[in-house]
Amino acid sequence: MKASSTVRFVIDTAPGADLHPGLDLANSRLAAPGGVVTDLLDTPAAATWWLVERGLAPADTHLHEICAGRLRALREQIRALLRARVRQSTPPAEALAEINAALTRVPTAAELRWDPARGLHRSTPHPTDQVVDRALGVLAADAADLLTGPDAGRLAACGSPPCQRYLLRSGRRQWCSVRCGDRARAARAYDRRTR
Repeated sequence: MKASSTVRFVIDTAPGADLHPGLDLANSRLAAPGGVVTDLLDTPAAATWWLVERGLAPADTHLHEICAGRLRALREQIRALLRARVRQSTPPAEALAEINAALTRVPTAAELRWDPARGLHRSTPHPTDQVVDRALGVLAADAADLLTGPDAGRLAACGSPPCQRYLLRSGRRQWCSVRCGDRARAARAYDRRTR
């Protein structure tokens, strides 16, 4: 199945993805039993919707394939870093280079602005030629913060194959969703019955 501008998938976010847009991006490609893969960024329209829904691009944004491809490429680099962290292995140099490039391409700090109606306020502009660069910078910064911050030790891969999502553990929870937990418990029960 493919996400499009007319079809929206309702998929529970993995624990922690609501707090970390970088984790949410990493989980935007879903694998289900039977080899079914759903990519929430598979088209420019789907990638645009994903960014707009998360406040990372203005509502009137229209991405082209090259921009959607850049977003998917960043997702794969973040996934590589999350995988290395979970496995406690050396992160790929290419992934580090790509994250650093996204971090430094555009400033992501909100500027101080003045408006007679609002007074002094912080606002991050969305210049049309930098929408994607800004979104990639925000996502890369969040991923870097997740990987180096207090939540890094809670980072885990979903324990229900073929799921490929990541989550922040809370207690003994090993799965990214109730669906994955039910599937894992059913597989264990089936294994016990067939022995």
